[in-house]
Amino acid sequence: DSFDILGDGVKELLVGRDDGMIEIYNFESADDPVLRHDYALSESIASIQGGCVGKDGYDEILAATYSGWLTGLTTEPVHREGGSGEELKLSQEMQSKISSLRNELEQLQIKVLQEREKYQQSSQSSTAVSSVPAFSVNDKFTLNKDDASYSLILEVQTAIDNVLVQSDVPLDLLDVDKNSAVVSFSSCDSE
Repeated sequence: DSFDILGDGVKELLVGRDDGMIEIYNFESADDPVLRHDYALSESIASIQGGCVGKDGYDEILAATYSGWLTGLTTEPVHREGGSGEELKLSQEMQSKISSLRNELEQLQIKVLQEREKYQQSSQSSTAVSSVPAFSVNDKFTLNKDDASYSLILEVQTAIDNVLVQSDVPLDLLDVDKNSAVVSFSSCDSE
């Protein structure tokens, strides 16, 4: 998207990447765009948009991720400083927001406990049927021309415990910065 998030009268380029990076590029000169800010999310970004959403006068960047989360980055200050010995006084509006968020959190916690109990009861009954949950996989296998390697990116809406890669030809696995996997090799039976 293009949006004036910096408030300098010139639109910046907002980029959401497959690796979870949000980048803000500024066009200070006629040559190349300059990276002004970046922020890393833990999953790939499906869509990005700039605008005023939450509070008048404070612009935001909204990003939708692969699993459906909506993340916002705002220009609104997140904290205020008080002088020495001064108490921080919250406005009535802020106190009511905090109270409603606490109530919503308590209701969600109660709902989660109820659903867990319901699942436990249904899984222990004699008529319970076990099934593998269905989930979609976001996968990419792309060639990196710089070092003549392929990049395999797997993304699912649940935790990935194991990934098995089997090949008829010898493979060299290269480590990357964002990799948190533990790699183990085993020889394959030729038959």
